[in-house]
Amino acid sequence: MSELSILNIDAVRAAPLSHEPYRYALADGVLKDEAIAEIRRDFPDIAKPGYLTVDEVALKGRFKALIDELESDAFSKILGDKFGVDLVSCPRLTTIMKRSQPKYGSIHTDGPSKVLTLLVYMNDAWDAPTAGRLRVLYDGQNYAPFAVEVPPTMGTMFAFLRADNSWHGHEPFEGERRVVQVAWLKDAAELERKKKRNRTAQFLKGIFGR
Repeated sequence: MSELSILNIDAVRAAPLSHEPYRYALADGVLKDEAIAEIRRDFPDIAKPGYLTVDEVALKGRFKALIDELESDAFSKILGDKFGVDLVSCPRLTTIMKRSQPKYGSIHTDGPSKVLTLLVYMNDAWDAPTAGRLRVLYDGQNYAPFAVEVPPTMGTMFAFLRADNSWHGHEPFEGERRVVQVAWLKDAAELERKKKRNRTAQFLKGIFGR
């Protein structure tokens, strides 16, 4: 078995790199067809809404293997070459979401501690016409106009270089919205800080149910 047996690297490499309004790549089919049924089966049964770090989730089977591939130096090299940055030397923070709440999706750029963010969606279908569909935006106020809209369907990948104008977000959605996010960070201290902050947020959600 090759080192990257679940990710369809040809689809990643073939994804066009856009430069306006910031650098991003959108691709579909980044999960190999033969792996999808097992990834779906092994997706963590997460009851809490929001993103949880991989340390907080029981990973198993092909889904765990997928996370290993996404966090690997080999994949970091491929994605870094695409964007023209060194990602291999960057610490990686991987988080998983199964359930979305209406308050999620507000327009933001990501923080300056991030170098690049990758999203891989894992929903079999998406019937909501606009809600829950990530948009590449031109400012921090408006969901329209937008440069591109990302369908959160199985095997869709969206990656972007963080910048002061890397605005993105989606209209409110409540329900199941399966996604894995990998963030390449500038240093290890930021990785530990973000993990701690995420654990605290999940702890508070457990107390207050929000």
